[in-house]
Amino acid sequence: MAANLYDLAYEMEKGLRQSQEYLALKQLYADVEASEEARGIFENFRNVQMRLQEKQMTGQEITEEEVQQAQKTMALVQQHPLISKLMEAEQRMSMVIADVNKIIMKPLEEMYGAMAE
Repeated sequence: MAANLYDLAYEMEKGLRQSQEYLALKQLYADVEASEEARGIFENFRNVQMRLQEKQMTGQEITEEEVQQAQKTMALVQQHPLISKLMEAEQRMSMVIADVNKIIMKPLEEMYGAMAE
């Protein structure tokens, strides 16, 4: 019996939502949102990050002033205990997703790897 890949993907989504990594991330995000100070710092950080990414993607030059602003914002983020915990949880979640992606891509890697040999 062939597996329906979309059904499996929805099962994976369900598993992700029930994982300890996701639940911890979700709680930490709620904690940051509940703190006016943390929320403000985090929103500012994300805005700076998005502006810089947008400039990079469109080939615009990032000024020294923007680099300094980003460094100051990052320092604030790293010093805030709630936000730094959130970012650590985001990293753990990203590692899980990267590991899952490796597992999913293994059949293609094996197939194309065998062709290269």
